[in-house]
Amino acid sequence: MKTLDTTALILVIIGAINWGLIGFFQYDLVASLFGTMSSFTRIVYAVVGICGLYAISFLGRDRDNTTEADPK
Repeated sequence: MKTLDTTALILVIIGAINWGLIGFFQYDLVASLFGTMSSFTRIVYAVVGICGLYAISFLGRDRDNTTEADPK
């Protein structure tokens, strides 16, 4: 599951960078690499969107997985 979480997080970061480029510079990196609304571009957008939805589950998880010694 950790591999899936890492992959999803990387794709969400890539999507966020792409949206930042669009917002600040009107430059769509994904479209410039793979073509404007080509089949592969649409697949990339869809996978990033699915990963974004999956990343919502990170909010409900217990983040404190480390075992701490009892303070005495």
